[in-house]
Amino acid sequence: MKRKQKRILLRIIASAILLCFALVLSKAVKINETVVNALYLAAYITIGYDVIIKAALSLRHRRLLDENFLMSVASVGAVALGEFTESVSVMLFYQIGEFFQSYAVGKSRKSIAKLMNIRPDTARVIRENGTLLVLPDEVIVGDIIEVLKGEKIALDGVCVSGNSMLDTSALTGESLPREVITGNEVFAGCINMGDVIKIRVTKPFEDSSVVKILNLIENATANKAKSEKFITKFSRWYTPTVTVLALLLAVIPQFFTDNPLEWLKRALIFLVISCPCALVISVPLSFFGGIGAASKRGVLVKGTGYLETLSECDTIVFDKTGTLTKGSFSVFSVNSDKIPKEALLAICASIENYSNHPIARSIVTAAGEDYKKYLVDDIKEISGMGISGKINGHRIFIGNSFMMNKLGIYCENSDALTVHIAFGKEYAGNIVLADEIKEETKEAIESLKEIGIKETYMLTGDIEKIAQNIAEQIGIDKVYSGLLPQDKVDIFKSVKANGKKVAFVGDGINDAPVIALSDVGIAMGSMGSDAAIEAADIVLMDDNPLKICEAVKIAKRTKKIATQNIIFALAVKAAFLIMGACGISGMFGAVIADVGVSFVAILNAMRTLK
Repeated sequence: MKRKQKRILLRIIASAILLCFALVLSKAVKINETVVNALYLAAYITIGYDVIIKAALSLRHRRLLDENFLMSVASVGAVALGEFTESVSVMLFYQIGEFFQSYAVGKSRKSIAKLMNIRPDTARVIRENGTLLVLPDEVIVGDIIEVLKGEKIALDGVCVSGNSMLDTSALTGESLPREVITGNEVFAGCINMGDVIKIRVTKPFEDSSVVKILNLIENATANKAKSEKFITKFSRWYTPTVTVLALLLAVIPQFFTDNPLEWLKRALIFLVISCPCALVISVPLSFFGGIGAASKRGVLVKGTGYLETLSECDTIVFDKTGTLTKGSFSVFSVNSDKIPKEALLAICASIENYSNHPIARSIVTAAGEDYKKYLVDDIKEISGMGISGKINGHRIFIGNSFMMNKLGIYCENSDALTVHIAFGKEYAGNIVLADEIKEETKEAIESLKEIGIKETYMLTGDIEKIAQNIAEQIGIDKVYSGLLPQDKVDIFKSVKANGKKVAFVGDGINDAPVIALSDVGIAMGSMGSDAAIEAADIVLMDDNPLKICEAVKIAKRTKKIATQNIIFALAVKAAFLIMGACGISGMFGAVIADVGVSFVAILNAMRTLK
């Protein structure tokens, strides 16, 4: 609890004690009425002096119609009418409501502020004259920085020495540590949990992942939700309107009644009831809390408006590579009319085992242990084409279509990643490789459909056979394959043309135009390109497709809570305004209508943090 909150709490307690003393003494026969009134006044000043000061400052700056003005006029008017208990109670419960509002906002800010701690203060850079502690923005690309156990990585780079475990929770929202070895890419803001590692810096500090995240957080409230905009516009008209109605309620009946004080009291009650605190506070707090809840899960939302729009989306379009798939390859099919497919794969793997190329490693993995039964010699790598080797004295060629053409062997062109195999000058078959599906992808698609996403699309430049196979495995409704970047844009426009609210999820530079066209653009933040992240409205920090589902759930929950608060506050306000004008509701009813509604709405808004 902050110092300011503690002071308010002490004032609330002190004022409540003084009010209780005044109420008790007012029942005593021999106590002077002046003493009791002095206690009431002390209780009132203790709890309400700052509200009155703010109202006076508003009056000085010609900003009359705010909640401080309404509360001051109503409570001072109650004192003038001799309603001391009601006057103190109104101000007391108002301050209780303000205290809980402050606490709720503080809790929401705290959840986001945790991410602000990921900014590193220094970098341990290795220079000719030794290891120096410098500011992160003084490190240049190519420098080697050293990260000790427990320290934050200061800049993005590649590990060049040491093996360790990294705490990536601040970036990804995941508590499971990530292993890093020499050659792995690492990101600023992660914490080294193990041995000393050395990192070659690949990006300047201003372009590092940690700075991008902080910029996203700082600008998260720039784009307001429609509900927030509605409340802002509503308040501009609502407060002047109810103030005029209260004035009319106090003046007009004076010409038709013999009890002018009764109508003045009703007007004051009307003013207390009319305070729009519940709406003005709870709706922005709901969306702010939603952004905080998302950030704790590694989902960064650039504005509350995008959170609300995501809650309304009924269609999601996905890029394939790097979004639904890993961006790494595995064997999709083995094709041969000459020998059994298992034998062709094993022969190919026995030769590819001598290569470190990622495609070669994929083929070796697919073959299992079978390749070890073939003895290979005379390995020759042919740059840009493939590899060859001898098995039992027979030369075998493995490579792309250029290698086959050079050998005078015809093979069909294919858009898929295909490895061709020839025994001498005779074509033996091919191996088609496809992108591996992420483990979480199928569950993510199923979960999205369970929470109300009606249609899912996949857009890819891959061949139709592979694209359809992936779509069937993960449950995508419609798939478009063999696309160029402009084709993706045209198809996406046709999807949007049907009046659907459409989100797009991608990671590549070629996805940036489509992300910009979407109602909500979602980018993969770990492996995604800078262009995609810049164009996106929401960024998933660990590239996990399940986070899309979490983001949609948070968005829907936040919108639901904000809507509940709007309906609840307006309904209760309307009912009590009518009762206050008719004399049915007294000052305590006004307190319930104002502070009570605010209190309930704020508590409801705080549920978005969970």
